[in-house]
Amino acid sequence: MAGRRKQRSYLKSTKKIATFLATFFVTLVALLLVYAEILKDRPQDLPWTDLDLNQPIGYFTGRKLAALDGRYQQCRQLLDAANFPYRPFPPTGNDQCQRNQNVNLLSSNTDRIKFSPVRLAPSCSVAAALAIWEDQVVQPAALQLFGQKVTHIQHFGSFNCRPIAGTDRWSEHATGNAIDIAGFTLADGERINLLRDWDANDPKARFLRVVRDGSCDLFSTVLSPDYNAAHADHFHLDQAQRAVLGNRLCR
Repeated sequence: MAGRRKQRSYLKSTKKIATFLATFFVTLVALLLVYAEILKDRPQDLPWTDLDLNQPIGYFTGRKLAALDGRYQQCRQLLDAANFPYRPFPPTGNDQCQRNQNVNLLSSNTDRIKFSPVRLAPSCSVAAALAIWEDQVVQPAALQLFGQKVTHIQHFGSFNCRPIAGTDRWSEHATGNAIDIAGFTLADGERINLLRDWDANDPKARFLRVVRDGSCDLFSTVLSPDYNAAHADHFHLDQAQRAVLGNRLCR
């Protein structure tokens, strides 16, 4: 008798668990369908839609950009569709400093921002993020605060075969999967410099903070002068791959 009671109790518990799981699954599917319907006009906010560099920044844009690592052809197709000037960078280097998914950013006759120095070959996923960053973060902030566009960006480079300072971990710069941004030049020649302007109480400081905050939606890592003294003169932007996709660092 005791054995039968245990068996009936086990079956009853199993049935409850099965009912709960079925209800949970149906509820989850219903919520996803509602979510998809609400956001049908904003595909960039859905995790399963394809990335498009011309679409507005959405909830999952940063995750989709980070996921371009290892998808070199897809990344280049996205840059082509966005008319972002580049040419493929030939594979080079070895071990921790091997670069085989990088692109040369080109100085063009278009109205896109020019990088200075002109020699710059970041990873393709960084370049894809820069394409959106320019159009939807940097230029809107410049137009709002200064009434004019940014024409040039000063940088400290992308590739540097080295570990992170003070550690034995390799930097994202070792493969060009990062870029350090030092300043901006407006159409009238006015310059905005992180070292000089970050702590100023003026539109230049506000511009730099808007750009920093907007960068966090596109890059896996964003380090600014608020992070530490080593970043007092630049933004560090990278597409580091972490154990949990979407785990981001923004300081």
